[in-house]
Amino acid sequence: MNNTKVALVTGANKGIGYAIAEGIGRLGYTVIVGARDETRRDDAVEKLHAADTDAFGVTLDVTSESSVAAAAVTIEERVGRLDVLINNAGISGRADAGAQDPTTLDLGVMQTVLETNVFGVVRVTNAMLPLLRRATSPRIVNISSNMGSLTRQTGPILAAYASSKTMLNSITTQYARAFNDTNIIINAACPGYVATDFTGFNSPRTADQGAVIALHLATLPDDGPRGGFFDDGGVVPW
Repeated sequence: MNNTKVALVTGANKGIGYAIAEGIGRLGYTVIVGARDETRRDDAVEKLHAADTDAFGVTLDVTSESSVAAAAVTIEERVGRLDVLINNAGISGRADAGAQDPTTLDLGVMQTVLETNVFGVVRVTNAMLPLLRRATSPRIVNISSNMGSLTRQTGPILAAYASSKTMLNSITTQYARAFNDTNIIINAACPGYVATDFTGFNSPRTADQGAVIALHLATLPDDGPRGGFFDDGGVVPW
């Protein structure tokens, strides 16, 4: 196993996930593109190769126990460890016909959103922990949103999505407590309202700008903050 650091980015085939993958590749990391869609995953890996980044793809459906377990085996065989895990894969969920109005909330939609945005993060994190524990300075970054901030309460009313990010923030702090006496540093990042297909490209803020905070948290020094919630402006209130 060589000394090049290795980063897994989930949902890395497009949008902020791809921008994060590209950015951490520029820092000299080997990048693992985790994504469900084979064609888009292969396209992302090709683009990274064209940018002189060492990269490969793994099939990764964060809602599937078997898919996540298989991805961990592949990573173990290919590179033997993980230095960085960026849990970026996420969905906003269907919002038509009052599906995310709390007064008419579609619990099926909420369940689907939680399955990816919260349970998926736990599933991937726990599967990758043995690989992360082999690194000298392992980092985990959970991509959250200030819509999950109980203080700020930004954005439209999206009861399933916003609640999933609040819960993601909470589980991030629980991991940080569990990792307190270890070298694993975990934090949550808000990339901001970024122009991607996730937002209908309805923002002047680029995916590259959104990726900056994730890259910062992925490369923190050993005395960096733990269990926090950050955006470009610094600490985001819970």
